[in-house]
Amino acid sequence: MKLIVLDRDGVINFDSAQFVKTPNEWKPIPGSLEAIAQLHQAGYHVAVATNQSGVGRGLLEMSTLNAIHDKMHRMVTQVGGRIDAIFYCPHAADANCTCRKPKPGLFEEISARFGMSLKGMPCVGDSARDLECAALAEGQPILVLTGKGEKTAQSSTLPPNTKVFADLAEAVRFIIT
Repeated sequence: MKLIVLDRDGVINFDSAQFVKTPNEWKPIPGSLEAIAQLHQAGYHVAVATNQSGVGRGLLEMSTLNAIHDKMHRMVTQVGGRIDAIFYCPHAADANCTCRKPKPGLFEEISARFGMSLKGMPCVGDSARDLECAALAEGQPILVLTGKGEKTAQSSTLPPNTKVFADLAEAVRFIIT
């Protein structure tokens, strides 16, 4: 089985400093949905791991988060792709939970759900915490320069062997070839 882990905001869709709080605010980055379709068609299972502290902060309800994810699923399906599972941390940053990236809780859930180690698996993100989490899980950290990616590339120490690509579409072309 081939598996890939993607962050959501800044990788699949445009990020917002005010949080993506409604389905209408969720807008895909050009080429990202088609990239997920290419992964699916190449035999990859696609898991999304995303911090969603807006829920814990009271900025959106769980039903709204589910509606956002339903929209993402529908749009990916419309281009021939599939997201197999979405794992999210709904807690605020000060909750000290084990599931908020860079802590490994979400990745441990993904590993258990798919019954496999994430060692060497591509893990795509746009922030330092995404890459740190990938490294903790022994995955292959991949930074995309969309979202917070350019700032991350300039201001953070990247984990060893981090690959860097312009966007998810470019990363996927590398992964599946």
